[in-house]
Amino acid sequence: MSLSLQFEQVDVFAERRYEGNALAVVVDADELTTEQMQAFARWTQLSETTFLQRPSTPEAHYRVRIFTPLRELPFAGHPTLGSCKVWLGQNGNPDHAEIVQECSAGLIRIRRQGAHLAFSAPPLVRSGPLDGTTLGLIERGLGLAPGQVQASQWVDNGPGWAGVLLASREEVLAIKPDYPALRGLNVGVIAPWVGAGAEADVEVRAFMGEECNEDAVTGSLNASLAQWLTGAGVLSERYTASQGTALGRRGRLSIEKVGGVVWVGGQVQQCVSGKVDF
Repeated sequence: MSLSLQFEQVDVFAERRYEGNALAVVVDADELTTEQMQAFARWTQLSETTFLQRPSTPEAHYRVRIFTPLRELPFAGHPTLGSCKVWLGQNGNPDHAEIVQECSAGLIRIRRQGAHLAFSAPPLVRSGPLDGTTLGLIERGLGLAPGQVQASQWVDNGPGWAGVLLASREEVLAIKPDYPALRGLNVGVIAPWVGAGAEADVEVRAFMGEECNEDAVTGSLNASLAQWLTGAGVLSERYTASQGTALGRRGRLSIEKVGGVVWVGGQVQQCVSGKVDF
């Protein structure tokens, strides 16, 4: 059976088009098989591709399945906001202040304030300090000197993130990853951006060791880093993160902690619209 489905490509965490993280979204994908979804995600070669479906619970507005070129993810941040933007557009931009997304990680709340969308960070599935072996892998894989890591912790909300804090933005931007040395470990690095001309409070980079790739702007990582570092008192409960600088992007994420809940937000720009045949 041949299917022709609506397709959108959006730019997430971008104040202007082509500065954030691209996402492919296929609409009305209920009849696609898992194999078809994975094959299409492998073909797009984007960090993630999503497929919108009817929700299985009345509590949700839609269901989404999220794929990298290699596997399906239970949750990811920029696919959440990008999928929500497309769902809103496909449904006449209903006047909802809050949208509920169903995904494999459960129900994710998304709030809308004008052009700004923000998702509530899901709970961590793994936290706590990194062991010495894992920290050593990270130091070798990112070319960091012993003692250069100021703090570290598991910050896994699905993709398996390990987080490390460095002293300065300059140190973050100087990293040249050795992916074989990371041995498949997904690592997020964060440091403060200080001094004259600072456009954000922190700089973030995300190294997908499993895929030997750097992600341009990463909602899930920023969510879990915020849960860790606001909880530890290292960062304030409201700040702006910059990501993608090393890749020639200008991603911007707003972080806000309200009543113990971390919200990760930004803008989503529409870039490509058409049909895709299966």
